[in-house]
Amino acid sequence: MKKGHQSWVFESKPVIISSAAVGGPFEAKGAIAEDFDILHEDIWLGQDSFEKAEKKLLEQACEIAIEKAKVKKEDIGFFLSGDLLNQIVTSSFAARTLSIPYLGIYGACSSSMEGLALASLLVSSKAADYVLAAATSHNSASEKQYRYPTEYGGQKPPTAQWTVTGSGAAIVASKGEGPKVTSATIGRVIDMGISDPFNMGEAMAPAAVDTIEAHFRDLNISPSYYDMIATGDLGALGHRIAGELLNKHGMNIPPEILTDCGLLIYKQDQPVLSGGSGCGCSSTVTYGHLLNRMRKGELKKILIVATGALMSPMTFQQKESIPGIAHAVSIEM
Repeated sequence: MKKGHQSWVFESKPVIISSAAVGGPFEAKGAIAEDFDILHEDIWLGQDSFEKAEKKLLEQACEIAIEKAKVKKEDIGFFLSGDLLNQIVTSSFAARTLSIPYLGIYGACSSSMEGLALASLLVSSKAADYVLAAATSHNSASEKQYRYPTEYGGQKPPTAQWTVTGSGAAIVASKGEGPKVTSATIGRVIDMGISDPFNMGEAMAPAAVDTIEAHFRDLNISPSYYDMIATGDLGALGHRIAGELLNKHGMNIPPEILTDCGLLIYKQDQPVLSGGSGCGCSSTVTYGHLLNRMRKGELKKILIVATGALMSPMTFQQKESIPGIAHAVSIEM
């Protein structure tokens, strides 16, 4: 199963038998709105806090994925989830509601593919027949924790990104119909000394490049193997930096293959500055838009390289730099 230094090849090819994406009002105006199962008009989702609204997003995505899979909740072996709030409370409180054996994960915005990779490993190793993997974020909850409450009206530089209000969930099974998870590459923590919390793309881009290079080195394949390689949420600036670094390292990936979930989710006229971000970015784009394209036959082989900035408010206040990480998962139809 292990291939090279940091990759897994799943010979049993675990199947994504269902997936779901739930978003907020800003996502409803975005470029891939038709790929969401539910889009809310109210950023509060009828709750009395943004944190509770985020929990509801996650619970809805999970419930829809379970319903689509036509499996009983008690048949799901494990629930893997991550988010951006302190101590991943959104995932933990949603797990309380779902009452499924739970493994909380934290890879910041890379949590979506960290969860999918681990879910596939559990299924491939026969530790479970069904595993539910999810990731979530909420714009206002994240702003309040990491930057300034939205009510403050603080100005942001062009390098800043817009945290997605959304949740994506998928059920991975040992058998069934749907896109198959064929391999995963677990990333290393890469820190290039970037300390600007309004420039996540630059901080995460080197980690994305490191994982992409490791994936192709470990599996001994070329970028042309895939119809699409999508990084998680580098945004416009980080996407450009990643492309330049890959070219510098001799890995020329055509622009029609290399893209970014943070560039796919919103329209160009939406005021998102450098693009989308957050755990809900790669999870909703992958579990909604991209898997739908695979089911329609538009894409056959994709590599999702979810990126994460491993910082916290405390590390920023202590003037630490921002370590980055990226996890890659190969999905084939």
